[in-house]
Amino acid sequence: MTDFDAIDALLATARQEVPLPDAAERRVLREGLNLSRAQVAQVLGVSPSTVGGWESGRDPAGEVREKYAYFLSGARARLEERTAPSGTAAPTEPAEPSGFAEHTDPVEPAGPAEPVGAPEESGADAGDAENAVDAVDEVEMLARPRACVLCGGPARQQVAGFPQHLDPAECGAAPAAPAPPPARDSGPRTPRAASRPTTPADGGNRGDRGDRGGVPIVPVGRRAQAASAGEADPVARAVAEVLAQHSGDVEAATAALVRRAIPDAMALLDHTRKGGRYDIVAHPWLPDVLHKQSARGADQIWEARPKWTRPELPPGTHEVTALDVNGAYLSALKTHLPLGQLEHSTGDHHDRRRAGVHLITAPAWEHEAVLPNPIGSRDEPGPLWVTEPTLRLLLRLSGPKYGLCDPPEIHESWTSGATENLLEKFRVALKDARDRAIAEDDEVTLTYVKAMYSKFVSTLGESNYNREIYRTDWMHLIRSQAFVNLWWKAHRSYDEGLLVIRAMGTDELHVSGDWRGVFPEGRGVTEVKVKDTYTVAADGGGTAAGAAPEEG
Repeated sequence: MTDFDAIDALLATARQEVPLPDAAERRVLREGLNLSRAQVAQVLGVSPSTVGGWESGRDPAGEVREKYAYFLSGARARLEERTAPSGTAAPTEPAEPSGFAEHTDPVEPAGPAEPVGAPEESGADAGDAENAVDAVDEVEMLARPRACVLCGGPARQQVAGFPQHLDPAECGAAPAAPAPPPARDSGPRTPRAASRPTTPADGGNRGDRGDRGGVPIVPVGRRAQAASAGEADPVARAVAEVLAQHSGDVEAATAALVRRAIPDAMALLDHTRKGGRYDIVAHPWLPDVLHKQSARGADQIWEARPKWTRPELPPGTHEVTALDVNGAYLSALKTHLPLGQLEHSTGDHHDRRRAGVHLITAPAWEHEAVLPNPIGSRDEPGPLWVTEPTLRLLLRLSGPKYGLCDPPEIHESWTSGATENLLEKFRVALKDARDRAIAEDDEVTLTYVKAMYSKFVSTLGESNYNREIYRTDWMHLIRSQAFVNLWWKAHRSYDEGLLVIRAMGTDELHVSGDWRGVFPEGRGVTEVKVKDTYTVAADGGGTAAGAAPEEG
């Protein structure tokens, strides 16, 4: 073969890159067919976060680009068929998956079990007006139009830092107006027996009454559709499938479910994110403070984990109860999480619409005798990097309502636009599954759910077992929120007249006094249960003696 023949052969194999529609249209095409990212990712052999990246502006390459272009072309054709004039055969709806995708069991190193605990609250007393500010997204007018995050068209408003149309009529992603109903026959009609208006009370609206066979619906994009059989509870379906695979062997099924907890948690997250208001950046660039300083070292973020014991007690004998707070990391999923890539800022200013990590000088804490320090057990002086929950706790305690310390001094921050409800549907799905498991005495599901939320949090950082989301900042924020929740439980105990003896980790609080008048007892995420009881006899000098042995 001559050199020219080789060149001709090379040119013959060269192919031009297949063109793709713009990023906004890619998402519209997928959601128009009521398909999740996980479904598309499965047939293309990639991860759901990769599909999300393509819908945010990144482009695939090589053979997967051709497959993706083929899918988008087919999706566009299918949607055009649906909007064709009447008389055209309607295409078949793509079926939603019956449950989680099948996973191979990853080999995971054994480690200590994640602690359980923390109140069903977001670092505050229920109904506190100060938290109302966080729940409201502020609408801002833009100086010039920017691309809507839903349809890609020009939008003049933004919510929580994200441009979008507020009027559905202006948004290209809004559902088309329904076709007008067919003209009624003008001929005579048989009158209804008992000509009176029907109400929900007499069964006129059958969908309002559970005993009338109502059909559950789920959000898909900007629309809603009927849920497929069992879709409302993918956790229960996964448990049933694994139990069937192991012929009802409870121990084998539990072990298998725990091994697949991470991919199943990610699949559940993707399931609950369908129709979500915000897109998330799953693999952003992160600043050096969020990277490990060495292979076995830690990064620079201080999570404010408490490990506090009251230094003295009043003279006398004290009956102490060690309380175990349920669902710590589950409750902590409700915290302000940054949506996009973190941006740097300097100055002593805090924007409540953003969240991230902050370099601060913490205020002096003068209440160590009765309450733990809000920044945890830290002996080293000087500035430190803290998370959003810790900073908000310090700012709140320094405000006029509590006045327990001076405000922290903020030196610099890495933050992004944030929302407290990013993982709310995910949290509620796990909470409901946990509640049902407790009510039905279903230890298999209970162990599986605990593994899902605890491993979800622990693998968000630099982990080889979760490649779907790499958000070390989220991991630190969620864990810190669990510590903040425990701190508020300690403060509530103190405020109600109990003696706070110890506070440790995310879920352990030791108190003396009538704690049942303060906290409900039970296994729910808003309840506490007794972990241990013991007696401390203090001498006349007030020194504690006979304290309970330390637990991890």
